[in-house]
Amino acid sequence: MKAHLGIDIAKASFDVVLLVDEQSDVHAQFSNDKAGFKKLQTWLVHRQVSELQACMEATGNFSEGLATFLYEQGYTVSLVNPARISGYAKSQMRRNKTDKLDAALIADFCRNQQPPAWTPPDPAWKELQAMVRHLQDLDKARQQARNRLSALPNSAAVLAQLHDQIAFLDQQMNDLKKLINDHIDQHPDLKKQRDLLTSIPGIGDLTAGKLLGEFRHIPAFDHPNQLVAFAGLNPRQHVSGSSVRGRTVISKQGRASIRAALYMPAVVAKRFNPILARFAARLKANGLSGTQIVVAIMRKLLHLAYGVLKSGLPFDPNRSFSA
Repeated sequence: MKAHLGIDIAKASFDVVLLVDEQSDVHAQFSNDKAGFKKLQTWLVHRQVSELQACMEATGNFSEGLATFLYEQGYTVSLVNPARISGYAKSQMRRNKTDKLDAALIADFCRNQQPPAWTPPDPAWKELQAMVRHLQDLDKARQQARNRLSALPNSAAVLAQLHDQIAFLDQQMNDLKKLINDHIDQHPDLKKQRDLLTSIPGIGDLTAGKLLGEFRHIPAFDHPNQLVAFAGLNPRQHVSGSSVRGRTVISKQGRASIRAALYMPAVVAKRFNPILARFAARLKANGLSGTQIVVAIMRKLLHLAYGVLKSGLPFDPNRSFSA
């Protein structure tokens, strides 16, 4: 019989609950390191577990080490969006929260929902993701320094240091942008995807690198709307009965970094992408505001990105969807 393992993972340790059948569950706790991983494997062997699906929340570096270890042992591993686990907990009316209860909830989710299997990412993509996210951190640090500078601190020494800090961050960002392009050039699959993305008017090398770094593998998505939801650009309506008509807004239940990366490309595409320029004109004629139009174009850019990568063909306004 297939067993299901729910894992509640933290920085230093993780709790597991093993479900073998409808009645039995077993709890244990291990350290979140290689020694703890090996003890978990011994624990599973002692319980004669052969066919196993292990589920845990996708928490970046906290979860990927254990996920990779379990994958290498031949187990099925699922990394689940924490929002799905939270929603499942609410649906089960769970009110108490402990590490053990959370692990049991994840095990129950795993058994009942059968989330898709995860595979370890390609090292080239992991390196790209790390560089793209470090670029975001540098950009935030630079903006913070600019904000302090705009406050005009009453100190010549502070002003000088802020100018030096901004210049240093500018240089680091320029160097990192070059490293990102060089890294993509050195990996044929990433290079091919970047070249396809940059065939779309409005998407340049840097935006393409950011999209590739944030989306692990765009063609693996079943539908472009999944990309839109992943970025938090899907509309969220507030309608109830005949009297409540809330304003439709984007959900923002996704990667803010993707939304930030697409904003300026959407502004450019609004003018220079033939499909999206016509699309923007129609939206303006229908009374949408400038911001609403840009957000709609951001969504369409993701649809176009999905189209070129899924088909393997560069952008062609005569072949692409009619916006």
